[in-house]
Amino acid sequence: MTDQATAPEQGTADLPGKPTSASRTTLSHIMTHNDTNLLGTVHGGVIMKLVDDAAGAVAGRHSGGPAVTASMDEMVFLEPVRVGDLVHVKAQVNWTGRTSMEVGVRVLAERWNESAPPTHVGSAYLVFAAVDADGRPRPVPPVIPETERDRRRYQEAQIRRTHRLARRRAILELREKRAAEGHED
Repeated sequence: MTDQATAPEQGTADLPGKPTSASRTTLSHIMTHNDTNLLGTVHGGVIMKLVDDAAGAVAGRHSGGPAVTASMDEMVFLEPVRVGDLVHVKAQVNWTGRTSMEVGVRVLAERWNESAPPTHVGSAYLVFAAVDADGRPRPVPPVIPETERDRRRYQEAQIRRTHRLARRRAILELREKRAAEGHED
């Protein structure tokens, strides 16, 4: 299939593409009392760190080297996580640009001692930039979506990117306008 969902938006033609499955990973961790907040549930920050760790592993695998978190576009907590929950953080590259990647993350939790199916407790989208040894951006291989779900995720990632860039432009334009009007921030 050769539609827009399989071609990178920005030129990385010098690097061969990698299928989505090449860097997909799952990080699992059992939650303990050390992870809890005053309400007795797991701190959102603990979950966010697991999300960043899994996403970073995926970004490094896909890019073939170091990658740093550029932004967390969205983090949604759907259900509380409790002590004794076995948390599974599933991550994959959804989209690639020239030097950046969007990584989608799904967080599931299940009781460590039960055989019930896991519950979807959170989702996140992070943008990673591949960097060289000096911390400068370096090219990443295009991601090749393999399934209809991967193609949908690729297209949704393009929408999120467009919105991120538009939001950034609008904020900069507002700041320039306010500065021209003599407002100091």
